[in-house]
Amino acid sequence: MLAIYNSLTQQKEEFKPIDEGRIRIYVCGITTYDYCHLGHARMLVAFDVVVRYLRARGFDVTYVRNITDIDDKILARATQNNELFSDLTARFIKAMHEDERALAILPPDLEPRATGHIEQIIAMIETLIAKDFAYRATNGDVYFAVTRFPDYGKLSNKKLDELLDGARIEIGELKKDPRDFVLWKSSHDDGVGWDSPWGYGRPGWHIECSAMSTCALGDNFDIHGGGTDLMFPHHENEIAQSEAATGTEFANVWMHNGPLRVDDEKMSKSLGNFFTVREVLKHYDAEVVRHLLVASHYRSPINYSQESLQQSVSALERFYIALQDLDIASAKSLTGSRFEKAFLAAMDDDFNTPEAFSVLFEMVREINKEKTGNPDHANQLGALLVKLGGLLGILQDEPVEFLRRAVSIEVDAAEIENLIAAREQARADKDWNRADEIRDQLTAMKVVVEDGAGGSNWRIER
Repeated sequence: MLAIYNSLTQQKEEFKPIDEGRIRIYVCGITTYDYCHLGHARMLVAFDVVVRYLRARGFDVTYVRNITDIDDKILARATQNNELFSDLTARFIKAMHEDERALAILPPDLEPRATGHIEQIIAMIETLIAKDFAYRATNGDVYFAVTRFPDYGKLSNKKLDELLDGARIEIGELKKDPRDFVLWKSSHDDGVGWDSPWGYGRPGWHIECSAMSTCALGDNFDIHGGGTDLMFPHHENEIAQSEAATGTEFANVWMHNGPLRVDDEKMSKSLGNFFTVREVLKHYDAEVVRHLLVASHYRSPINYSQESLQQSVSALERFYIALQDLDIASAKSLTGSRFEKAFLAAMDDDFNTPEAFSVLFEMVREINKEKTGNPDHANQLGALLVKLGGLLGILQDEPVEFLRRAVSIEVDAAEIENLIAAREQARADKDWNRADEIRDQLTAMKVVVEDGAGGSNWRIER
């Protein structure tokens, strides 16, 4: 049984797709006005694992992850840079895709953009107005009337009366109620927008996702995902406007990934602990970063620190050292083994990656034990380890290649190879003093040389 924690009901439930064998999933993507940061990476990797695993279980998955390419933050940054907002978003969308590939994140099946769904957004707002769930202000703004939707707050468990505390109407807003939220913004001043029945303007952020998700997946679909920071108000507003417009349940299951913290503090530019993906990948191997993001349960917070990165390095080293020298290409399948069953049982339990990793480490211990006495079985276990690791997006590299990379990936592999070649020549010439000198030099560089019948291999000592 596949069980998923549903944020809407606040409990784990047996997952039953709307259509047998088929799953439709929508995840709130990134607002493209800057480079992806580690918090974005946490979300992208979390749902990448979910989709990989659902497909491995045999489901036909349609994975939709949107791009917000029109937004006040985008326009402010474009104005600051003195460039077209479309040029700004194109640059950062390209950068996002580069970061995804670096972290072995598979692309979604559909990647709708808000600017490509203006017609559908306008149509949904027209429906909400016709059903008396929304109203037009005198300045051309359109607002959703929160009190008209009785179930408002069902995802975040917030009560309408409680929301009045601290709610206010900002300067320039013409809401009837401070809890109402904008569906369409008049934009005569900055000249960025589209024609609509309410005048020239652009969509509010929340309505974009409702239009894109229902266009791609229908009025009712299986799973809606995103970060916990989006639960309120974004996802709450999505539910209200979508269900008010369609008259049916929006998403059956809501999944939210936990936050990422840096050295036990919230990541923030003001604290000086804000890191983009590409900044981190200049110094740390991409698989190390991915392991850090996958090893914790997707609903749990992750702490990004030197210590946690080192733990990921050590874990991956254990896996790759176990896989080194195995012949897994010709190994027979171990499908149905106790290890595979235990791994699948862990992942069936709300994608419990920490428990799944404990199974993988048990396999490593078994591989190391079997290498000398039963090498065929070790090879079979190695093949299964690589297969199961692939469901998490790891262990797909050649062991020798990973083990040659340092925590700091700025290692000069050519220099190391030259030193090893010189050492092998010295050994062939029986110049043992020179060979020892080179080995000492490599040791000082934290290079571990492993001599074997087929020559010398090397790896970086962490």
